[in-house]
Amino acid sequence: MIVRQFLQWIRNASPGERAEATSALARAYLHSDLSPDDLAAAEGAMIMLLDDPSPLVRRALADVFASAQKAPRVVVHALAADQFDVAQPILARSPLLLEDDLVDLIATGKPDVQVEIANRPLLSLPLAAALAEVGSAEACLTLLENSDADITLFSVDRIVERFGHLAPIRENLLARDDLPMPTRQSLLSKLSQTLAGFVTARQWLGPEHAEYAAREACEKATLALAADTPYEELGALVRHLRASGQLTAGMILRALLSGNIVLVEEALAELADVPIDRVTSYIHDKNVSGFRALYRKAGLPDAAYPAFREAIAALREGILVGEQGGATRLKRGMVERVLERCAAERDDDMASLLALLRRFAVEAAREEARLFCDDLVADSISMTREQQLAAA
Repeated sequence: MIVRQFLQWIRNASPGERAEATSALARAYLHSDLSPDDLAAAEGAMIMLLDDPSPLVRRALADVFASAQKAPRVVVHALAADQFDVAQPILARSPLLLEDDLVDLIATGKPDVQVEIANRPLLSLPLAAALAEVGSAEACLTLLENSDADITLFSVDRIVERFGHLAPIRENLLARDDLPMPTRQSLLSKLSQTLAGFVTARQWLGPEHAEYAAREACEKATLALAADTPYEELGALVRHLRASGQLTAGMILRALLSGNIVLVEEALAELADVPIDRVTSYIHDKNVSGFRALYRKAGLPDAAYPAFREAIAALREGILVGEQGGATRLKRGMVERVLERCAAERDDDMASLLALLRRFAVEAAREEARLFCDDLVADSISMTREQQLAAA
């Protein structure tokens, strides 16, 4: 009887009045002691209200049923597929939307819908994977910011692959203490590609020059990252570099000339498929033939071998002893010695290698000058403070 009177009354009611009455009917369905016949009638009325032309009415249903376990499933599913302003509370909270339902909604590709799902509490691993695979950039950022979401490393890597060039996503990930080093390196690579595209679009540099500058910056940043990588994680970083095509002879030579011997050993062990202890012995053994065989097995170019040979020889002679700057920058003395020895061979096939070594020499000299000037400034500040203390 009550439902019949309700249906007669709403025919002439305004949208606001219909919305208020619909909300009351939905609350009565959930919380009042209605008879089975009245419950069935109320459900039928609410199904009919799904066709109400006013979104205010349908939103009233969504607000009441958003967190309700006892809501009519057919009503909840219909509301979830409604326009976003109506569906929003259902998408955000409804326990009646199963995992398969939410995956289907993610697949529609509507960014607003994806964002609401990404922000749901206790978001499951499959839903996080679906968002990482097809979600919009905003949805993926919301997912990363959702502390209740269960996200695997594979899904994080997929987000990096798709949106690592976007600063908000990159900054969110880099701020994480538990982010693996390979993933951090992927973000560095994305950043260098973004910068190269930016300067090329502004016509500040030509495409080739911009690409080289970005690659060089990425190599430097990768060496700095490797220097901070725990030894047990370094192998994973090297495997990532190889899989992504970044473990080149140029990068390994940069690491060697920077004194990052551990990274060089891991790289050669990975490329040559040789145990790390054997690689270590080849590098530090005075017999050159062993390192030559290792170099060939690693598949590195013959044209670059003279630089590796001279760098290994300088390393064995202790040229790195007393060098400053750790393993994150090129060592000027070592670079200049390798350049001098290679230039003395006067081989036409070494033109590219010599050009690379000259760029390394310039970079090393500039880094050394910066360190020298920083030390001078630090000494000057220290002396000024001592003079002030003495005067006091």
